[in-house]
Amino acid sequence: MNIVAVGGSDAGISAALRTRELDSGADVTVVVADAYPNFSICGIPYYVSGEVTHWRHLAHRTTADLEATGMQLRLDTVARRIDVSDHKLLVTDADGREELLAYDALVVGTGALPVRPPITGLTGPEPLGPSDGVHLLHSMGDTFAVMRTLEEGDAHSALIVGAGYVGLEMAEALSARGLSVTQIEQLPEVLPTVDPELGTLVHHQLVEHGVEVRCATRVAGIERAPSGAVGRLAVRAAGADGETVHFADLVLVVVGVRPDSDLAAGAGADLGVKGAIAVDRRMRTNLTDVFAAGDCVNTHHRLVGTTYLPLGTTAHKQGRIAGENALGGNREFAGSLGTQVVKIFDMAAARTGLRDHEAAAAGFDPVTVGCEADDHKAYYPDSHRISMRYTGDRRTRQLLGVQLFGHRHAEVAKRIDIAATAIFHGMSVDEINDLDLSYTPPLGSPWDAVQVGAQAWVRESSTSQSHD
Repeated sequence: MNIVAVGGSDAGISAALRTRELDSGADVTVVVADAYPNFSICGIPYYVSGEVTHWRHLAHRTTADLEATGMQLRLDTVARRIDVSDHKLLVTDADGREELLAYDALVVGTGALPVRPPITGLTGPEPLGPSDGVHLLHSMGDTFAVMRTLEEGDAHSALIVGAGYVGLEMAEALSARGLSVTQIEQLPEVLPTVDPELGTLVHHQLVEHGVEVRCATRVAGIERAPSGAVGRLAVRAAGADGETVHFADLVLVVVGVRPDSDLAAGAGADLGVKGAIAVDRRMRTNLTDVFAAGDCVNTHHRLVGTTYLPLGTTAHKQGRIAGENALGGNREFAGSLGTQVVKIFDMAAARTGLRDHEAAAAGFDPVTVGCEADDHKAYYPDSHRISMRYTGDRRTRQLLGVQLFGHRHAEVAKRIDIAATAIFHGMSVDEINDLDLSYTPPLGSPWDAVQVGAQAWVRESSTSQSHD
């Protein structure tokens, strides 16, 4: 078998590794658009902060490690066109030379591209770019450009457009480097993937660490600042207090991603939600012998069906399935719940499953209850409160979603994983209390925090039913 994978990040590399695991005689080629295969894009903020001391440490595996598995890496090579009928992929190398790569099966893992919002100065015929101190952030090339601005431009201040996961991580990273940071979010509260009750707690954490936060504010334009201004760039923003101008030496725009589906679409692949490549649960496209996986494809969500949910964890799983099925296997992607966690200075926020409005849109009858619990017995030193939001179905009592916010040492990630496991297996909220979870006073309680949250939901949902 001759397998070609396009994309050197999570999905493409996972597909190639799985193929080599199953068939050591398979000829596996990975086409990588840059020179950085298998790098952790999720780790970029921690390289910017200095916690990861060298960019090479972001590699999950070195090029030598990957080649030692028997795969061939075609670095600095761009996939241009898929010839489905002839089973060939047209690529160009760094010098512009064209070549046709034959394949028996093709895995498309082209990932996602950063969204470029319609901000004057960011779009248009002559947009500002990295040389001006204006950056997007989604690749190692973007990372090196940010570092040049920080290290060569004598940057003292930064403005971040967007307060999602990457925006929050970069607010911490740039603060750690000693920059004064302003964060602007168009929606009413930061981290809009959790309920406002928890977003407000994240907001307070940012402010406590010196970040100026402006929510419900839209960035209208970015331009070079006039001579004598306290920053290289002037950012115009409109909010409840009217139009304001913020000056900064670096502007970072991180407002989400969109699927990079052009290669597959150009070959006739069907597209689905948000323009992502439509695939079945075996990661098959409608094109013969063409599979796709990762941030460029639609994702099966266990509670809502087909959606677009770009996550590194999902990309690894889908790539592995695509690689196996490219060899003739029959594995299915079990589905995602959108489980996520992010560290914000000393705290962490996490979610899995559905929030109340998402559950209602999916046809459930949701009840959402908020509560707090200690991460371990309060009499043992350094206990921390965890704020929780539980969503369950009023009629079936099925657990639909959980959100957590607590100290970074409060095992927030572990506890959201317990919830994700419960939702994955269709457990009711009541059944959370039957789980046999570990306990010792320095690390937990006889009733773990996730069970305290489940009990609060049971009490309040029962009360609300009795009043109906």
